[in-house]
Amino acid sequence: MTVVPGKTQYVKSGDNHIAWSVTGDGPVDVLYVPTWLSQLEHLWEYPPLARFFERLASFSRLIIFDRRGSGMSDSCPDPPTLEQQMDDVIAVMDAAGSDQAALFAQLEGGPMAMLFAATHPSRVTGMLLYATFARTLRADDMPWAPRPEEREAMVEGLTAGWGSGARAAALAPVLAGDAEFVDWFGKLERLSISPGGVPGVMRQIGLTDVRDVLPTIRVPTIVVCRENDPFMDPRHSEYLAEKIPSAHLKVLGGAENLIFGDGMEDVLDEAEEFLTGQRPQQSADRVLATVLFTDIVDSTARAAELGDRSWKALLERHDDLVRRQLARYQGREVKTTGDGFLATFDGPARAIRCATAINAGVRTIGITTRAGLHTGECEVRGDDVAGMAVHIGARVGATAKPGEVLVSSTVKDLVVGSGIEFAERGEHSLKGVPGEWRLFAVAS
Repeated sequence: MTVVPGKTQYVKSGDNHIAWSVTGDGPVDVLYVPTWLSQLEHLWEYPPLARFFERLASFSRLIIFDRRGSGMSDSCPDPPTLEQQMDDVIAVMDAAGSDQAALFAQLEGGPMAMLFAATHPSRVTGMLLYATFARTLRADDMPWAPRPEEREAMVEGLTAGWGSGARAAALAPVLAGDAEFVDWFGKLERLSISPGGVPGVMRQIGLTDVRDVLPTIRVPTIVVCRENDPFMDPRHSEYLAEKIPSAHLKVLGGAENLIFGDGMEDVLDEAEEFLTGQRPQQSADRVLATVLFTDIVDSTARAAELGDRSWKALLERHDDLVRRQLARYQGREVKTTGDGFLATFDGPARAIRCATAINAGVRTIGITTRAGLHTGECEVRGDDVAGMAVHIGARVGATAKPGEVLVSSTVKDLVVGSGIEFAERGEHSLKGVPGEWRLFAVAS
C-alpha cells in the first residue's frame, strides 16, 4: 500500500518547538522514538525507509518527531537531558491526541524510551527496543562495551567525517555500497545537526546510564537485535532482556544495524505481531536467480570532470546500452543504483554473457564498468529482490576490477559445459557475508 507522509507540525515543549507528524489511521498508536540523527521530511526521501514507515503505518497510527536539538526541531545550546526529552514526548503525544502509545525505539532513542515507560506507564501500551542499550561505556557487568578512550576516538572520527555519509559503512555494510544511500545518509547528517554539535551530543550519550531503571519497567517489552550487528553488540540487547521484567528477546539474522536495512521485513513482522497480536502472512516468493550488479568505475571523478549536464547525457547513454543488453539476454532490471544496475536472470550463462556485453558496450562511449554475479535463493517482493544472495552479488561486484566480470564459485559451477572460461581470483572475505568466498573472473 502507498501511505502519504503526515504533514510536519510543531508543538511547544517549554521554550522549544518540537517537529512532529502523524501518518496512518490504524487501531494502535505507535510513537517512533528517533535517534538524534533525524530530519522528519528527509527520512521519507530514502525509499527503503519510506517503505518501513509505510508498513508501520499500515497497522498503526504512526507518530514521528525530531528530538530537541536535531532536525526540524529547535536547536539548543546544550544537549538535552533525558528529563527534557520525556517532556517533549508528552507534548507530542498530547498534540497528536494520543492518550497511550507503543514506543518503538532504537540506538540512543532506547534509554529515553525506557525511562519514559518506567516513569509514565499509564501512557505506554508496550515497547519495542531495537539495537539499543542501557549504557554505552564499559562497566563491571558490561565487559564487552568500549572503554572511555575508545569511545572518545570514535567521537573524534565521527566529527571529522560529519556530513560525508562515511559513517554509513559502520551501520550498514551492505547498503554502504549503494552511492544513492551514502548520499542520502550524508545529507541526513547535515540536516540533523552541525559538526560542532556532534561531540556534545555523543559525549552525553556516553554518560547515559539507565541500568537501575530496567527492573522498574512494567510495560510489555520486546527486545530485538541482529546476531551479526556490526555497530551495536547484541549483548546489549541480551542485557536489556535479562533485566527488564518479562521482556522477550528476539535475535534475528543479518549483518546490518540500520532498522531499514537487510531483513527489514523481519523486524516489521515482529513489530506487527507484538502490537496487534497477529503475524502477517508472508507474501514474498522465493526463487533461485542469478543476480547481476554493475557499476561505473570512478563515476564520481568522471562526473566532476564532465560537469552535471554532460555527465547526465553520458549516463543516459550508459543506461540505454545496459537496458538493451538486458533485453537481449532476457535479464530483468530490478533497479538502478545511481551509477549502475541490479538485474536478475533465470540462467547464469546468459547473465555472464550479458555482463560481458555490457562491459564491452559501454567502452564504446568512453565508460568503464565492472560486474559481479552470484546465484542463490532470492526473496521477490513486488518488483524488488532481497536476501543474502543479493548481498553476496553486491559484494562480488564491489570486488571486481575495472572492466572485469567477477563471479562466485556457485556461478562458475553452474555453467560447466557452456564454453565460458574463468581465471581464479582466490578466496575473499566479503563484507557483511560469513565465510570465505572463492571468486573467478570471466576470461572469455
